[in-house]
Amino acid sequence: MFRASAVSLPLRWENIFGSLRTATHEDVIAVGQIGQSLDGRIATPSGHSHYINGPAGLDHLHRLRALVDAVLVGVGTAIADDPQLTVRRVAGPNPARVVLDPQGRLPATARLLADDGVRRMIVTGTGIGTASWPGVERIPLQQTDGQIAPAAILAALAERGIRRILIEGGANTVSRFLTAGCLDRLHIVVAPIILGSGPAGLALPPIERADQALRVPVRYHELDDEMLFDCDLSAQRLPMGRAKKST
Repeated sequence: MFRASAVSLPLRWENIFGSLRTATHEDVIAVGQIGQSLDGRIATPSGHSHYINGPAGLDHLHRLRALVDAVLVGVGTAIADDPQLTVRRVAGPNPARVVLDPQGRLPATARLLADDGVRRMIVTGTGIGTASWPGVERIPLQQTDGQIAPAAILAALAERGIRRILIEGGANTVSRFLTAGCLDRLHIVVAPIILGSGPAGLALPPIERADQALRVPVRYHELDDEMLFDCDLSAQRLPMGRAKKST
């Protein structure tokens, strides 16, 4: 079992995934994942992003999915990309699928709602009317300025037995979890292409000076012609009860 730390992993996988086996805060691990170009873009100005990353980068993403309890995306990504969020490129189980949908925008035709035996959850605002789909769990949480605090999301998922969570997208959702101090790791897979323009992988609150930038320990792993930057955010990770409530 992956969670059983006494069981050794092959060295290559231990170096990349070993840190996801044990948690330092309330037995909950949250890892963000971004696939981007050399110039930090995740899509073209038109929104086209299939596929910035090559086969090795996509394999890495699917391997992450296979190792977590649940994968979470924002409703914008769910609508724009209509992802399946399943494990198809590597061996392993499909994770539970979670959509962050504060205003109840997710259409019934979304592929991640497919009834394939995997848990499906929608995190939405309290008092927001959403459609009722058989087998889909609805998690109503308090909103602040139209947003649900990442700490509250992690706590609600933990209460439901979800302890290892992949924050897969989009950029706004990953950025909010990072800003709130709610990520243990951030995996950034950089492809050897330059898009020149388009949305950035991260959008954080502005700083005035370069020496105020977030500087974290990073490990580097070659994935064929792509590079994985494994960012260790454990030093800034906040317990769910203390994490920033609004971002």
